[in-house]
Amino acid sequence: MTRPFRFGLVAAQASSRPAWISLACRAEELGYSTLLMPDRTSVGALAVVPALAVAASATTTLRVGSYVFCNGYRHPVLLAREAATLDLLTNGRFELGLGAGVSSEEFIKMGLPFASAGARISQLEETIQVLKQLFTEETINFNGKYTTITDLKGIIRPVQKPHMPFLVAGAGERMLKLAAREADIIAIGAKVGPRGADPTDATLEQKVTWIKEAAGERFANLELCQTIFDLDITDSPAPLASTPGGWPMQKKSLSSAQAIEHLLEQRDRYGFSYLQVSTQQMENFAPVLVQLSGK
Repeated sequence: MTRPFRFGLVAAQASSRPAWISLACRAEELGYSTLLMPDRTSVGALAVVPALAVAASATTTLRVGSYVFCNGYRHPVLLAREAATLDLLTNGRFELGLGAGVSSEEFIKMGLPFASAGARISQLEETIQVLKQLFTEETINFNGKYTTITDLKGIIRPVQKPHMPFLVAGAGERMLKLAAREADIIAIGAKVGPRGADPTDATLEQKVTWIKEAAGERFANLELCQTIFDLDITDSPAPLASTPGGWPMQKKSLSSAQAIEHLLEQRDRYGFSYLQVSTQQMENFAPVLVQLSGK
């Protein structure tokens, strides 16, 4: 079954409380489904949890989400408490995005060890197991390679049952197969090296095949998402904004009709129905959003 389109706005910065609230309210007014925040310790990014809480308090239907929490920065119990609190205080409007961490520079600057990709994925897999138990069981005992929990009780229960949607982001085979087994939403990314796109990266067709193989019967219920930071809608009344600290992008300039055709083709071909744009694109992309959202 084809999923209807929905669109997320990825934001990280604001100059003031009124500016942040204005951004969230405008995203809701335009029809964006979700306000999403990256978990970065550099480039002046706002802290995810308090910023999402404020955004949710200023809106009524806008969902909020991490895009994505870096697993190596938090103990799973503390992450579970923050996530469940957000879900409770937003009345079930929170999406929990998780990733294994990709910025060795940020780890190093904080004095944290940056493990191999395989170790980081194994740790994330363990974290997801812990989180699901914390959200659904009365008493937790867990003895893993990376986490030990003994007789823990009293965890806050999320409003969404059995828990808020889990979004897992990844680009490689092992990460995408983990997402296929454990996530509700999968953000399929591209491998990027110091010089840009990694020439050894698999095709989107291959990545979707990995997900289908690992998901089995779960695949029909998975939501696939992708960033479309490169789109510039040429006939939009609003040009791309020049946002300080915005994501640099190599523009793909399309008319509204061309963009709609392109996104429909991508959904038919790969299954992408949940698409994210940057704050630079928020107004520029609106004509496409109006025609595709919910369809």
